[in-house]
Amino acid sequence: MRQVVAAFSAVFAVGGCASAATAVVSTAISAAASTNESATPPKQEQSPRTRARAHTELAGSYFEVGNMAVALDEIKEALTADAEYGPAYNVAGLIYAELKEDQLANENFQRALRIDPTDSDSNNNYGRFLCDRRREAEAIKYFLMALRNPLYQTPDRSYVNAGLCTLRQGDVAGAESFFMQALKARPTQPQALYQLADIYYRRGDVASAKDYLLRLDQVAAPSAEVLWLWLRVERKLGDRNAEASYAAQLRRSFPDSKEASALLAGRYE
Repeated sequence: MRQVVAAFSAVFAVGGCASAATAVVSTAISAAASTNESATPPKQEQSPRTRARAHTELAGSYFEVGNMAVALDEIKEALTADAEYGPAYNVAGLIYAELKEDQLANENFQRALRIDPTDSDSNNNYGRFLCDRRREAEAIKYFLMALRNPLYQTPDRSYVNAGLCTLRQGDVAGAESFFMQALKARPTQPQALYQLADIYYRRGDVASAKDYLLRLDQVAAPSAEVLWLWLRVERKLGDRNAEASYAAQLRRSFPDSKEASALLAGRYE
């Protein structure tokens, strides 16, 4: 069965990353879906649950590419077919959240969790929704609920989400612990690698920050923010050639970024 799994943020998306501050207003790339079944209904008559699943898969696909109108139409078809199909309410919550229809998003996430309180995807997505709206303490409870399911296939996402939400509370040590757990679940988790590099840089441990950036380079193409962190790490380490190289990459690849503007103004911290 196809399940839509949304992370708290698109910190890394299409080879890039966004800051923890801006990530909370983004969705999508992490709201991905995987399937072992075709979303195209076979010709023979289907059960209501099968039809609901197929329309939910289609809704998830349209959500991923930003076509909210069609995604919403598909989810309505899914719920017409089977009003007790929990994943459809989960995807409906994602769609309404993206449309800034917060009351409808909240209602749909809660309906999904009433149907299946243990569903990790719904718990994770609802936690992201709450943290986006500055309800961090509530959000973390849902991330932890997602992680209680031993069959959860992507626990690294909920660990990262919990870490980002904990950072927003100002608890750096707690966030660090969540990011470390994300790496235990998935050693190549790009968001966790970046966030730990940033934490260690701010702590003054630039050697450890560089170690995490080196690991990150193996799994994700650098964004403006990653290049900016690399540049400042090498500056602290005194490697002017490396610093100049990252500065050139930043200006060339992301000339309109806030990081390039900070570089131009000489604002390194």
